[in-house]
Amino acid sequence: MRLVNFLNRQALHDVAATRQLESHLQQALPEHTLMARAGLAVARLALAIAPHAQRIWIAAGPGNNGGDGIEAALHLQRWGKQPLVSWLGNREQASADTRLAYQSALEAGVPFVAAAPAQFDLCIDALLGIGSQVREPAGLMADWMHQINRCGAPVLAVDVPSGLQTDTGAASRCHVKASHTLSLLTLKPGLFTAQGRDLAGSVWLDDLQQDQAAPSAPGAPPPLPPSAWLAGQTVTIPRSHASHKGSYGDVAVVGGASGMTGAALLAASAALHGGAGRVFVSLLDEQPMRLDTAQPELMFRQPDTLALASMSVVCGCGGGTSMAAHLPVLLKSAKHLVIDADGLNAIAQSASLQAQLGERGRQQRATILTPHPLEAARLLACSAADIQANRMAAAQQLARRFGCTVVLKGSGTLIARLDAVPVINPTGNARLATAGTGDVLAGLIGARLAAGLNGFDAACQAVYQHGAVADHWPQDRVLTASRLAQALMA
Repeated sequence: MRLVNFLNRQALHDVAATRQLESHLQQALPEHTLMARAGLAVARLALAIAPHAQRIWIAAGPGNNGGDGIEAALHLQRWGKQPLVSWLGNREQASADTRLAYQSALEAGVPFVAAAPAQFDLCIDALLGIGSQVREPAGLMADWMHQINRCGAPVLAVDVPSGLQTDTGAASRCHVKASHTLSLLTLKPGLFTAQGRDLAGSVWLDDLQQDQAAPSAPGAPPPLPPSAWLAGQTVTIPRSHASHKGSYGDVAVVGGASGMTGAALLAASAALHGGAGRVFVSLLDEQPMRLDTAQPELMFRQPDTLALASMSVVCGCGGGTSMAAHLPVLLKSAKHLVIDADGLNAIAQSASLQAQLGERGRQQRATILTPHPLEAARLLACSAADIQANRMAAAQQLARRFGCTVVLKGSGTLIARLDAVPVINPTGNARLATAGTGDVLAGLIGARLAAGLNGFDAACQAVYQHGAVADHWPQDRVLTASRLAQALMA
């Protein structure tokens, strides 16, 4: 068992893949082995996160998730704790494994209670797990979920917090907010995006010794292609002494219409601090600004003077309605193109621009879209709620439609590409919920492109670093977009 390590890339598997692995292991192992391992893993983690807890309430659902909880209660009873199990199932309808766990718990004297105890030191949520995919909690189960969320004690969720959609991270109206989650067999995508990061707490993994399924080769679990990857930390490549500004590429920021100049300057600052060799700024609406005294390294140019064919262009940041007129040239000529904010809004409103974007994708020219959920909804002609209901599917749909790399921003930012398994980013927090941080991300992606990374790798590295700065930001200092940009390192 281990706490999920965000420094290394992790494979994520959806419900279908997890069920496939579970079925194979159940055939390869003696009866009840998987549930016995799962219950032991839950009990061990319960002791680790609440070593002084005595009264432990196990809210057990009717399925195998409830059986895992009952099995955990058996171990806790043997270790001198006082488990109290509230079980929504019955012997007649339970699986063979759950019936065996229930009978063993009864024989060991584990108390089964009809309602939540008035006082307990730890709660184990074993109500639904990955069964949250197919049922909306109601009745007594919903009542218990509300009691779990009001209890004030640590909450350990078995596999997935009940009410959280395993594959998408969307939550049912009634759901459990856990302080810890023990994911069994596989890590699940929903724990790391949408509402999953808030509801799961600290995520742990126990693979239930699946590599010991059987001593012979036929008993080994089949390889499972990941549904997504959880991004890991990237290694900074040292710069050669024998290099110069031309070695790290040119970034041009096109945006910053009248009244929104700051957005373009933030993107340019991020490109500068992200390591670009040279950074150019083209403000829209013929603004007279020719020098930023706080950042004299930035070079101001008219849009029609840029050498687009050799540049990584970041467009749309603060572009307003003026952005649409510049997009045809940028889509046709830019070597690399990051489209953010008003650039995305302009494309959403124009069939012609959408066609040009699709053509650019067919030519396999590096293009990265960086929408937040509402911008993604405009591009797909749906609602932001539709996007959030299945963020991975939305990002993949955009990538397929336009042949681009897509960065769908939000909790658990998703990076998708037509020919790659999607990546979910684990870094970042609510400090990033402030104006301008999206502009900073766009500029940082531009710098990574200018340095020679392909679009997908540039996006993955930039998103991870952008979030990591927020994660390591001092608690007593406010994080603003300008400070975020200045904290970036090449």
